[in-house]
Amino acid sequence: MADGGRRGRAFIGSFTAAGGPGIVTAAVDPRSGALSPLSSVNGVPDPSYLALSPDGATLYAVSETTDGAVAAYRVAGDTPERTGPPVAVGGSGPTHLSVHDGHVLTANYGSGSVSALPVRPDGSLARAASAVLAHTGSGPYTPRQQGPHAHQVQPDPSGRWAVSVDLGTDSVRVCTLRDGALAVHRESALRPGSGPRHLAFHPDGTHAYVVNELTPSVTVCRWDASDGALKPLGEVPVLPAVPAGDAYPSGIVVAPDGRFLWTATRGEDVDVLSVFAVEDGGDTLRLAGTVPCGGHWPRALTWSDGRLYVANERSGDVTWFDVDPATGRPARGGSIAVPAASCVVFDGRPAPAAR
Repeated sequence: MADGGRRGRAFIGSFTAAGGPGIVTAAVDPRSGALSPLSSVNGVPDPSYLALSPDGATLYAVSETTDGAVAAYRVAGDTPERTGPPVAVGGSGPTHLSVHDGHVLTANYGSGSVSALPVRPDGSLARAASAVLAHTGSGPYTPRQQGPHAHQVQPDPSGRWAVSVDLGTDSVRVCTLRDGALAVHRESALRPGSGPRHLAFHPDGTHAYVVNELTPSVTVCRWDASDGALKPLGEVPVLPAVPAGDAYPSGIVVAPDGRFLWTATRGEDVDVLSVFAVEDGGDTLRLAGTVPCGGHWPRALTWSDGRLYVANERSGDVTWFDVDPATGRPARGGSIAVPAASCVVFDGRPAPAAR
């Protein structure tokens, strides 16, 4: 169930305010998938989420702080080198970023907005002011939904749209990015109080799945790229029974062949990965089981070369799992210590030769 190619390196984000080392670079064993730390760089506070440029030459990191910013790093060697000062996003608490149409997009949780930062031809960030699209609205769960809280933004598979997920407004916004300006094309409402966190597209390009943080569930949606329309079909629990305590889903991944979907859920008494079979042409998810996530408080979940990687924030480690190609069930392979780990991204190019 491998997606092809050799993974040379992984980049791991962390929360420096909680003792994290910043951005960790790790070598990836091409046979076992095991990670081996190579270096760390503490260039910006709380680089909690990372993304690579399309050519893999530049790594972008949010600074999840009140004065939110993004830093760009060259990754030619084992240690990322910052290309210049961090660039302000014009919003607070950026939790996610992606690259789309010559811009870095950020989802700013604290201010409830999405920003677009221009990227220069060499991959560095332009110092021009970012374009900011403010979300509006609220939800019924007042402790977390008193206003908008954008949690993720990414391009859709067609590359035509920027899709932002807002936990505070129980909605997903489909946006255009033209001449550097973001505008809402359509807003799709999800169940009130669900608290959508992240969205993952099916490889068929006609389905999307939203993991909800405030209720442990996944919303199954149809996606029409021709019209930029997201239509919810139904909602599926991520756990086999109602949890005794708090349970907050975080990451969501769809297998490259579209047969399985996985989520990660955090809690004081539940830290698990859930396995779903994708059925009925993508319209239905069937919960096939859960396994321990290998640590405490899984914040992010990533797929690479037939394996799942989990950034366990509170136990301070990244754990990897081999995935059974017949059942989709993950089996723990190993882990490395990374204090306050928050995400993992992979560089598909071979690792640089040792010097």
